[in-house]
Amino acid sequence: MNTSEIRKENLINLYNDKGERHGYWEIYWSNGQLMYKGNYVNGEKHGYWESYWSNGQLWYKGNYVNGNEHGYWEYYWGNGELSYKGNYVNGQRHGYWEVYWDNGQLMFK
Repeated sequence: MNTSEIRKENLINLYNDKGERHGYWEIYWSNGQLMYKGNYVNGEKHGYWESYWSNGQLWYKGNYVNGNEHGYWEYYWGNGELSYKGNYVNGQRHGYWEVYWDNGQLMFK
């Protein structure tokens, strides 16, 4: 598969022959902070992804399979505290989840 490389303001992102996102991607906030990074396969998010708040704090991390959240995920408040965590199966929440207040205290499970 041929890919073409696009460079724009510190972005290096790949497309396949059909113009779909393919390969490793990084996108940045206007303030220069990383917004997200991860891989696409033929236009679908696939594999491990991380996203960040504009202040540089981690927003979420987890895996995609064919564009759907799958497996263990964690989400964070903008202050860096854990917001919630749990598992997905084919994009749907599945099983045990925990939710936290922005001060780090458990809200419910």
